[in-house]
Amino acid sequence: QVQLEESGGGLVQPGGSLRLSCAASGSIFTDDFLGWHRQAPGKERELVAYASRRGWTRYAASVEGRFTISRDNAIDTVYLQMDSLKPEDTAVYYCNLRTLTGSEWWGQGTQVTVSS
Repeated sequence: QVQLEESGGGLVQPGGSLRLSCAASGSIFTDDFLGWHRQAPGKERELVAYASRRGWTRYAASVEGRFTISRDNAIDTVYLQMDSLKPEDTAVYYCNLRTLTGSEWWGQGTQVTVSS
């Protein structure tokens, strides 16, 4: 049974930084994609970024250049460093693990609020 434990959300001023962490347990896959989606009030959930076990990454256009995803395969943990945060980054951020066969799991979500 895969479990995803998120941490690191909170309140930050515009231009500030936060780092999210997601630790996956119970996952042993040859390759998989571990990353983040987000959902703002009244909007659909959208991809933020993900990192494959083999080392490649993908970002949404809206965060590229401001967010950095990294992954430590030894402890099955992914980090999302978020810099130059904007009010429009305010959302609940969900950790997501997806395998090549399409199975996927979600974390419970962590709130990120960017406001002065």
